[in-house]
Amino acid sequence: MDILLQQIINGLVMGSMYALVALGYTMVYGIINLINFAHGEVLMVGALTSWSVIGLMQQNMAGTPGWIILIIAMVIACVVAATLNFVIEKVAYRPLRNSPKLAPLITAIGVSILLQTLAMIIWKPNYKAYPTLLPSDPIHIGGAVISPTQVLILGLTAVSLAILMWLVNFTKLGRAMRATAENPRVAALMGVKPDVVISATFIIGAVLAAIAGVMYASNYGTAQHAMGFLPGLKAFTAAVFGGIGNLGGAVVGGILLGLIEAIGSGYIGQLTGGVLGSHYSDIFAFIVLIIILTLRPSGLLGERVADRA
Repeated sequence: MDILLQQIINGLVMGSMYALVALGYTMVYGIINLINFAHGEVLMVGALTSWSVIGLMQQNMAGTPGWIILIIAMVIACVVAATLNFVIEKVAYRPLRNSPKLAPLITAIGVSILLQTLAMIIWKPNYKAYPTLLPSDPIHIGGAVISPTQVLILGLTAVSLAILMWLVNFTKLGRAMRATAENPRVAALMGVKPDVVISATFIIGAVLAAIAGVMYASNYGTAQHAMGFLPGLKAFTAAVFGGIGNLGGAVVGGILLGLIEAIGSGYIGQLTGGVLGSHYSDIFAFIVLIIILTLRPSGLLGERVADRA
């Protein structure tokens, strides 16, 4: 039971990060029916930007508390990621908005490769040790442990999701998002500016991805130019798992995917004597995804137009 409890905690932490990134996928798809495969690279840019900021602050502002450095680095990473995603939408996706669906998809893959290459040039291809800025003393819960960084990940995810749900359901921008998701042309006739709404959606998704990137690097203690590919792929899987275009589905899919991966790699790996362990953690998540989509192609919660944004 101690192993199971530990893996549940690990799964919730990982699933929280998947959920943040999956929301970016599902928001963009909900409004313009585009899968932004460059979204994982936005996570990577956020993580590497924060790594650079932390290094500069530690050199020039010695003695500053670690949590203040982390907050400042996260804010700057969010600004850089939001600016990057805004430019990507305006330069790469907007001209292709009325093109066949295959053109934006190929463009998204191209942007992903371009961002990885640029990041490799700017930050070099070697792995970078991400500084530990929070206390490292573990917190014991029953027979399991959780680090302060993991507690912060869970807390930030809960706050981010609450703010996003409030934004989408109770603000003027949220109403504009939902209207644009249902029918952009009719929304434009009602005074909504679809281009502004779409840009805002990309910016919000980038902020969530940057937060996830900083937390991902903090949790694993490393960052590099290709770090966004696999989390991005799994977050997309989580969005499809829960129901692409559905905000609640993205959250449920992310949490469940994290739990499945953690329990599969840890608990089941222990039972099989390490035959199916951490090296095969991706297998469990994608096997369950195949089963779910075979039985329910629309995902666990389906695609609800009213919740798109």
